[in-house]
Amino acid sequence: MTTTATTRPAGMRAFVIIWLGQLVSMLGTGMTRFALTIWAWEITGSATALALVGVFSFAPIVLFSPIAGALVDRWPRKLVMMVSDLAAGLSTIAILILYSIGNLQIWHLYVAGAFAGIFESFQFPAYSAAVSTMLTKENYTRASGMIGMAEAASGIAAPALAGLLLVAIGISGVLIIDIVTFVFAIGVLFFVHIPEAKRSAAGEEGRGSLWTESLYGFRYIFRRPSLLGLQLVFFGVNLTSSAGLILAAPMILARTGDDSLVLGTVQSAFGVGGLMGGLLLSTWGRPKRRVHGVLLGMIGGGLLGLTTLGLAGGLAFWVVGAFADTFFMQILNASNQAIWQAKVDPDVQGRVFAVRRLIAQIAAPLAMVLGGFLADRIFEPAMQPGGGWANAFGWLVGTGPGAGMGLLLVISGLLTALVAACGYLIPAIRDAETILPDHVQT
Repeated sequence: MTTTATTRPAGMRAFVIIWLGQLVSMLGTGMTRFALTIWAWEITGSATALALVGVFSFAPIVLFSPIAGALVDRWPRKLVMMVSDLAAGLSTIAILILYSIGNLQIWHLYVAGAFAGIFESFQFPAYSAAVSTMLTKENYTRASGMIGMAEAASGIAAPALAGLLLVAIGISGVLIIDIVTFVFAIGVLFFVHIPEAKRSAAGEEGRGSLWTESLYGFRYIFRRPSLLGLQLVFFGVNLTSSAGLILAAPMILARTGDDSLVLGTVQSAFGVGGLMGGLLLSTWGRPKRRVHGVLLGMIGGGLLGLTTLGLAGGLAFWVVGAFADTFFMQILNASNQAIWQAKVDPDVQGRVFAVRRLIAQIAAPLAMVLGGFLADRIFEPAMQPGGGWANAFGWLVGTGPGAGMGLLLVISGLLTALVAACGYLIPAIRDAETILPDHVQT
């Protein structure tokens, strides 16, 4: 059955409807992000300023995750997803108003990003837990692949559309389109049925005050070395990769004289790689051992993605690196998501997945700031013609504007692959799928 007594779509049919709504919303968000990246670079010319936009948007997602996860397990997941989308739309409306009256400043992007980030901390655990109750375990990896495809498709189309629309209707027009897409994503949620999770033994154990329930995710993960080990690998990979990846856009703009067409081409390559990775998972299903998908995906993304992206060679290398980065990212994220959805009881997934995100990503905001600081203060000056490192590394990443950021990308890619390879040395991580029992699906 795919419908409830109220004739609302359920199961895979409902998931596809929600997926389409999120696809449209991500397309609008991607166009806004591209347009505002160009605007911020033009008025600041600073890698640190762009990094701070990412930090202020991302840090609240991590810091508010435990509380958000507890509330996700208390509240209807559909309602949580709707409120999260609404808040993101409100932040875009605020930016639109400020830009329209000529008062938009870079710090406004920090505030708007932080506001949206607080509510986005609810989106991931709510969406993930909803998928766990809507679908069977056999479809978890396929669903993750479809979600990755939506993100990738928006990554392909958004830069190209934004580039055209910026000329035709300007930043204000792009922001208005983004607001319409949020309304669409919220609207489709009214028409589907998302089952609530049945109470499990883990759910009964984790009941209590909001503070108690917020901390339960930590207790759940720390008692299971395999889950903790997986997330510590993600912690290390996010620490090493975020410091480099945040510099991709300013590196390309610096090396091309602010050529938005080249930047759009590379960002589209990020999207194509993600689309191909998601398509592979959606049709293939999953690796026989999902842990291999996680660790080998990290190694491939580091060596073939980030490292290639930073090398001297221009557009061809940037396109290959961008494609490889998101291709492997889809495989590793979908494989990891399927492990957690199969092993964690659905009624505590909000709390557990929120803490899972915090452990894995808490280092990313610091890494973003560090990457911008190192680029502006150390790597960029050192890689100018005649700079202290130009002779040593110029053959690898070139010299001049953007070369220092390229060197940081190469280093971050190598470190990312090294951290992931270390995961194979730890049995609790390598054998996580056999050590941890699956939850009983009703």
